[in-house]
Amino acid sequence: MKRVSGKVVIVTGGATGIGEAISKKFALEGASVIVNGFPEDPVNDVVEAIVQSGGEATGFIADISIEENARNCVEFAVSKYKRLDVLINNAGVFPVMEQISEFPVDAFDYLMRNNVRTAFLMTRAAVPYLQQTKGNIVFAGSESGTIGLAENAPYGGTKGFMHAFMKGIAVEQAQYGIRANAVCPGPIDTAWTHKETGPMSKKDEKTMISATPLGRRGTPEEVANVYLFLASDEASYVTGALFYVDGGITTSKGPVGKQAAKEVTEQPVSSLDLEHSMDGATDMSRGSEPPGPYPSLG
Repeated sequence: MKRVSGKVVIVTGGATGIGEAISKKFALEGASVIVNGFPEDPVNDVVEAIVQSGGEATGFIADISIEENARNCVEFAVSKYKRLDVLINNAGVFPVMEQISEFPVDAFDYLMRNNVRTAFLMTRAAVPYLQQTKGNIVFAGSESGTIGLAENAPYGGTKGFMHAFMKGIAVEQAQYGIRANAVCPGPIDTAWTHKETGPMSKKDEKTMISATPLGRRGTPEEVANVYLFLASDEASYVTGALFYVDGGITTSKGPVGKQAAKEVTEQPVSSLDLEHSMDGATDMSRGSEPPGPYPSLG
C-alpha cells in the first residue's frame, strides 16, 4: 500500500531543490500532486517527469505571495481533484549572505514576501478544505529558525516565524482534525549551500559542513522522506512538532563534522531522479514577473 495513495497534495516551491524531491516522492507514493512554482521554475519538467513515471501531477505557475494567486492555487486543486488533503508550505528563498548592518532592505522584503507571506496566504486559503478532509499541513522550518543564522539573520527570523506559526495553527485547528508540523532541514545539497549557485562563500561552506556531526550535506530526498512521514497516516498522533533533518547541526558544538568517519560522510544514493536540485530562488529576479495568475499546466 502506497503511503499517501489517493491524497491530493499541494507542494509550493515544488519544482526546485527540496521541493522537487517532495513532489516526486509524494507522487511515487500515490498522491495527486499540484506542483507550484515561479514562472521561471521548471514546473513543466517536474510535472512531465512525474507523469512519465506513472504518477499524477499538475502544475500551477504563479507567485503565491499575491493573495489572489494563493487562493486560485487552492481552488484549482479542489476543482481538479475534488478535495485537498495536504498542504506542503515549502516555498522559500535564500537570496544573500550579509551582516545585518549591510543587509539589503530589498532582500529583507523579498524574504518576508516569499518565506512568510506565502505560508500565511496558502494556509489561510487551504484550511477550509483541509477541515473537510481532516487533512494536514507541513511547513518548511529550518535549524536556523531555532538557533539563528549569522550573516543571514533575517532568513533565520522568517523560519522562526514558521515554527511559531505552525504551532499556533496546530493548536487552533486540532479541533477540526487538522494536523500541522514542520520539517527543519540543516545544510542540504541544493543550490543554496554551494558557492557556485548560491550566496554562500567557500568559508561558509566549510564552516557549515564542519559544524555538522555527520560531516556532510543532507540530500533533498532525505528531507522529502520526513515530509512524507508527517503527511501520512503513520503520523496521525503527531501535531505541533518540529522535525529536524539536519545531520545533528542544531545540537552540535564546534567543528565536530571533522571527526566523522569517511563512510559516515558519504551521501546515500537517491532513489529519485532529481534534475533540479541545484535550481532555486537564490536570485531576487526570480518571481519578479508582473502579477499573475499565470496559466496552470495540466
